[in-house]
Amino acid sequence: MATAGVAQLKASLSRYLARVKAGEELVVTERGRPVAKLVPIRDHEAGAGWARLSAMERRGEISLGSGRLPDEFWDLPRPNDPTGSVREALIEEREEGW
Repeated sequence: MATAGVAQLKASLSRYLARVKAGEELVVTERGRPVAKLVPIRDHEAGAGWARLSAMERRGEISLGSGRLPDEFWDLPRPNDPTGSVREALIEEREEGW
């Protein structure tokens, strides 16, 4: 299994991603200690995510987009959340693993 330091990975990300896409696993190190592992996503794993999203759309829980967002979208002002309640709710949901 290949290893790469964080700085090395940042400098050559495309090259490392190509290796991972080809099936290789990569351990990312920080100051010589392993901190992450990059592994290829198998087709069935990628498809499972879309299947889950499609099921959520059928139940009316979400609406999937139908195209690209216009460039102007990224210039819109962000909503204000001074108390951090939205962020806290998102973190809580992620921890629950819904």
